[in-house]
Amino acid sequence: MDAREEIKSRLAVEDVVGWYLEVKRAGRNLKALSPFTSERTPSLMISPDKQMWYDFSSNQGGDIFTFVMKIEGFSFPEALEFLAGKAGVDLAKYGRATGGKELTEKRLRLLNCLKMATKYFQIVMTKTPAAMDYVFYKRNMNRATVQDFKIGYASDEKDGLKKFLLGKGFAEETLREAGLLNRFGGDLFRERMMISLMDGSGEVIGYTGRTIAVVSELDKKLGKNEGPKYLNTPATLLYDKTRHIFGLSQAKTAIRESGFCVIVEGNMDVISSHQAGYRMAVATAGTAMTKQHLSSLAKLTTDIRLAYDGDKAGREATERAVEIASEIGLSLTIVDDYMGAKDADELIQRGAALWGEAIAHPKPAVEWILEKYKAGLDLKSPVGKKNYSDVATRLIEKLQDPVEKEHYMKLVAHEIDASTDAMSKKMAMVSGKAASRVRRPRLQDHLEKMSKITDLELLSVIRQMMSVLIIFYNLGEKLDNSENKAYNELNVLRFGGENRYGNFEKEDLEIEFRNLVQKAKLITAKNHQKDWQNLLKIAEERGDVAMTGEILGKLNNLMRSKNGER
Repeated sequence: MDAREEIKSRLAVEDVVGWYLEVKRAGRNLKALSPFTSERTPSLMISPDKQMWYDFSSNQGGDIFTFVMKIEGFSFPEALEFLAGKAGVDLAKYGRATGGKELTEKRLRLLNCLKMATKYFQIVMTKTPAAMDYVFYKRNMNRATVQDFKIGYASDEKDGLKKFLLGKGFAEETLREAGLLNRFGGDLFRERMMISLMDGSGEVIGYTGRTIAVVSELDKKLGKNEGPKYLNTPATLLYDKTRHIFGLSQAKTAIRESGFCVIVEGNMDVISSHQAGYRMAVATAGTAMTKQHLSSLAKLTTDIRLAYDGDKAGREATERAVEIASEIGLSLTIVDDYMGAKDADELIQRGAALWGEAIAHPKPAVEWILEKYKAGLDLKSPVGKKNYSDVATRLIEKLQDPVEKEHYMKLVAHEIDASTDAMSKKMAMVSGKAASRVRRPRLQDHLEKMSKITDLELLSVIRQMMSVLIIFYNLGEKLDNSENKAYNELNVLRFGGENRYGNFEKEDLEIEFRNLVQKAKLITAKNHQKDWQNLLKIAEERGDVAMTGEILGKLNNLMRSKNGER
């Protein structure tokens, strides 16, 4: 037995699904509403006997690992570590834990230390009137929000938390490794509202401390200051700001349901957005966006909207995010209109509906940046045209998709009343290329791209066809090789097929299979028609008569095929 099988032997699939969804009995199996689609009738089936789940609304399924990977946005190693912790399985004995058993135990000590520290901060807050007034009245948080984000307060004692944790049996070295002590050995956080930083599963891994002290002008003259407004946990074994996404554990469900997420600048923006009912908001540490941040969010949605301030820092952060997003194939949009408010938090305080309206109408990120570049420039003067085209081409050159590049080149050329050839030459100069112009994407490039497109609806139908064949030929009845991915997939499809086609006679299965084949053909023809129509538009714009004729012929054949003609 390996680590995966030991974990599966300790965790029942119905219990794992039950952590996230309301599960109800349905004969020998169980059912729940799909977390991947919007539905009112449960279509996610769970088999305790087979230790599998299958969601008919999205045509996907698997075991406890695939479920956690899809629901949490985890990679397999992350899901393995997460479920091992829940099952009490020591991955070190299987050689799977990085650093071995010692590191695993250290992580657990730090998590327990921070869990106790969080309780301490919460208790201190309830006993501090100034903190209660700040949290509930000045910041307008309700009790549900305070509990959800584990808000607390660090008193002005120099070692109050330290004494508390040492009294609970934690070593001073553990406190230091958890990022709770300053360089003098006292409490790092003092006289601050404490906002818990959590990992994807909701475990506290660090804190942001926000000062609530107000220093008078006299105190400032005497040399007293309140320190930085925000103070964060330093890098630790648990907390890495290049990977951590604030509010992600609370936002996952809303991101899946809404189909998008909003990245705001600060933790208070996230908290206010969640309390206002817009729980798809998250934040990174300041505006330090990384590839890891976007890659993690891309597992949940490809519709990512930035809600940064429109100042210079916000614009520069947006430019960095656009470049990173382009590298991993994402196109970002920008929440632009704050209706006079300086940030998301201030807009929400004016009215939650205003924030909802703002995030509902984002702008393409590159377009937003170009508009910021234009501000203050005279695009009718030679100097203004040069300056605008300089910064614009540097931005566009970072884009990976050639069609997107060409679109913005034409846009900038139109803005400064220049030819696309001139813009192409400038682009070549900026990118350091010797060619006199940048090659525009060929029609062949589009054709190659078409062949790589996987249509989700077509994939769903193909999976149904496979399920019919598996049931018809009674395949996978006694498969037990759980390490083989092909066998696992076969079992998943069999489970889905049994629930959907279990009562079908052989003749009915044959009819169903023929219907699914026809449906697949129609979907394929429909998709190819759209692709060829897009190519036709490009060919016509370029005046390519030969290619236009060839595409028209392809379209004619597709139309005849759809109509049943030969």
